[in-house]
Amino acid sequence: MSEKKIVIIGGVAGGATAAARLRRLDERAHIVILERSGYVSYANCGLPYYVGGTITDRSKLTLQTPESFRARFNIDVHVHQEAVSIDRAQQVVHVRNLEDKSTYDEPYDELILSPGARAVVPPLPGVDSERLFTLRTVEDTFAIHDFIERAQAKRATVVGAGFIGLEMTENLCERGIDVTLVQRDPQAMLPIDADMAPFVHNELRRNGVELHLNATVTGFVEKDDALVTQLADGQKFAADLVILAIGVTPDSTLAKDAGLELGLRGSIRVDEHLRTSDSHIFAVGDAIEVRHVVTGRPALIALAGPANKQGRIAADNICGRKTTFTGSQGSSVLKLFDLTITSTGLNARQAAQVGIDFDAVVLSPASHATYYPGAGSMTLKVLFERSGERRGRIIGAQIVGTDGADKRIDVLATAIRAQMGASDLTELDLAYAPPYSSAKDPVNMAGYLIENILDGLVKQVSWGEATNLPEDAVLVDVRTPGEVARGGIEGSLRIPLDELRDRTGELPRDKTLYVHCQSGLRSYVACRMLSQLGFSCANVAGGYGFYAASALDRALAGNAAGPCGMVS
Repeated sequence: MSEKKIVIIGGVAGGATAAARLRRLDERAHIVILERSGYVSYANCGLPYYVGGTITDRSKLTLQTPESFRARFNIDVHVHQEAVSIDRAQQVVHVRNLEDKSTYDEPYDELILSPGARAVVPPLPGVDSERLFTLRTVEDTFAIHDFIERAQAKRATVVGAGFIGLEMTENLCERGIDVTLVQRDPQAMLPIDADMAPFVHNELRRNGVELHLNATVTGFVEKDDALVTQLADGQKFAADLVILAIGVTPDSTLAKDAGLELGLRGSIRVDEHLRTSDSHIFAVGDAIEVRHVVTGRPALIALAGPANKQGRIAADNICGRKTTFTGSQGSSVLKLFDLTITSTGLNARQAAQVGIDFDAVVLSPASHATYYPGAGSMTLKVLFERSGERRGRIIGAQIVGTDGADKRIDVLATAIRAQMGASDLTELDLAYAPPYSSAKDPVNMAGYLIENILDGLVKQVSWGEATNLPEDAVLVDVRTPGEVARGGIEGSLRIPLDELRDRTGELPRDKTLYVHCQSGLRSYVACRMLSQLGFSCANVAGGYGFYAASALDRALAGNAAGPCGMVS
């Protein structure tokens, strides 16, 4: 053990974890945390839930205090202290005390940068309004909460439909506030694909949110005790307050001014040990460039899980333990009213950008055995490589649904990290009981689907192909008459699966049959039957339920799930 002095700039996820790990490894080290806000080691991801009233005790937002850090870990935590610059030659941090504006120097033997990311605030007219807020710190949360209480707010506009924007939308609604949600892109929640996003859109609308997509904000104007959000198309929305949640950017000013090497979008470049271009300076958290696990390429992934892991690894290396950070894959989960939205690895857009030859399967299993009460539906989209040496490798997954979505995405995230393929998914031995799953878990089912495609047991087409039929193809609907009555595609041949064997004479043998059911399961059975009877056929991925949601932007008919993918 040594008596070295370690200074940590930033005391939230990565910084706080690094400090605690340093102390567990080195009892004699002098450890100092500099935090510019008034709070340290706080639950950043829990901030929206204080605004919504789910968390009612302010003290619950802080996991540690300067006093508790001192008592348990003998760590000096200085809040309201802003690191202004770093003198690398002298190994000194120049610090400003934000309470009395005095300045002083903090020398170090080793330095850890954990400055996080800052909210993006574009230079639009009116962004300096006292009715406009961003959410990154505990102080931001209290400011929003107190303003709502003081102004008795009834209307809010949220700009941005990412993690913070959606969580704030839900929590404002929970307080009885009418919310208008504005998103510049054509979809909410960009980590998931465009054909999965409509599930999110419909959940927002179902809960009374006024959703505007493809909407560009041009500025804000205060008028009649309200803040008016102005759009490029002339629309205007008056509200008591506006939450600006259009994204974050690495807070790397200190590193840049100190001459440290920068990476993607100005992030701090580090090696596998989290060391910067200066051998005495480490960096962790939202401000650093990481390696994406699937592609091996640089990426920015601002999530709490990786930040905590990085803090531990930086501390290990400072204490002589040569551990490495192998990268991130962006595993995430979001609660939105009654919906769970999850993703891990690459989405289709990202896979295409890096040139991976991929395909995807879509399935809509129940959250647990359908004969056990309360089964809900979920939609899984699993991306895989379809050619090359790693043919069948799982590269990404998205799940939108109810109970059990978080469990399945964690299994798939583990599969991606372990570079598993489709056959590996089929062999996973996953826990089963009727209240929790089915004997064939949805993850196993995804593996079976991919395996069937790779083995040539079934040809798969997308709904884009099925709704733009070539002349030598015909669409066949094998759902029940009751399901068809809820909606279908005009011009398709309609023969329920259980009648198909006896009615094959109604099917043309000179055309390819594009077969669909509600979820894709019965149509697969139909395709296997028909192909063995000499027909050319292809299964339409996802079934009509997926088409209705993704292409027609239509809410599903209830949450109840029935057997074989049927709507109950």
